[in-house]
Amino acid sequence: MITRHDDATLRAIFRRTRAIAIVGVSKNQVRPSFYVARYLRLKGFRVIPVNPAYAGETLLGETVVPDLAALPAELGEIHMLDIFRRSAEAGAVVDQALAHLLDRGLSTIWMQIGVSDPEAARRAEAAGLTVVMDRCPKIEFQRLHGELRMGGFATGQISSRLGG
Repeated sequence: MITRHDDATLRAIFRRTRAIAIVGVSKNQVRPSFYVARYLRLKGFRVIPVNPAYAGETLLGETVVPDLAALPAELGEIHMLDIFRRSAEAGAVVDQALAHLLDRGLSTIWMQIGVSDPEAARRAEAAGLTVVMDRCPKIEFQRLHGELRMGGFATGQISSRLGG
């Protein structure tokens, strides 16, 4: 069974991650996939948009690719894959990542809130990857950095920062 990761593991994921491919990202600015991508980019991560509906267009300063197999080598390493697809589609995305990204620095598969596929997670873990399911990297990053307090959330993190 896949376990939920503790804060130390999540912090380690964010420390080692510089580039994130987001499968299922939307250009619609009110969609969660857009604001997660935008937030992560604002926090310094390189965000590579993946969505066949927008292939070739520019989103957040990057060219949208149709799928993981189409990620150009010149993009360099991809450290995290964030999946904004239905759970039933997540396994195929994970398999594509295993086929095309293992030699590109991939270390984390992240399935968004509401997305889980334990069998795909087992395959990814067997390949040496860390898998997070049914969580949002934006929310976790904010929580770990005390940013959720601004929205009235109790984060369980103690800080001496003013307002934090």
